[in-house]
Amino acid sequence: MWLALGIIVTALVAWLIYWLKGKGLAFTWYEWIIGIVGLLLLLFTIQNWGGAQAELVTKAANMFLLITGLPAVILLVLAGVLVSRHKAKTA
Repeated sequence: MWLALGIIVTALVAWLIYWLKGKGLAFTWYEWIIGIVGLLLLLFTIQNWGGAQAELVTKAANMFLLITGLPAVILLVLAGVLVSRHKAKTA
């Protein structure tokens, strides 16, 4: 399962880079770092949530979603907002 997820994530990132170059958009290094950290934290959350669900520890699984999933979503949204503001400044 994780091999397939890795292939899918890699393909999506490669497509994103290709699409951004086609649009002629340039991003700063910290926007990429924030997005990558958010994505890694989201994958970590999904893996641990699935493991806790498999062991029938639903309360711990749900708390893990709150403790690590929420910051992952916040980082991903922050990266998107920074990109949109950066794009608005150049336009």
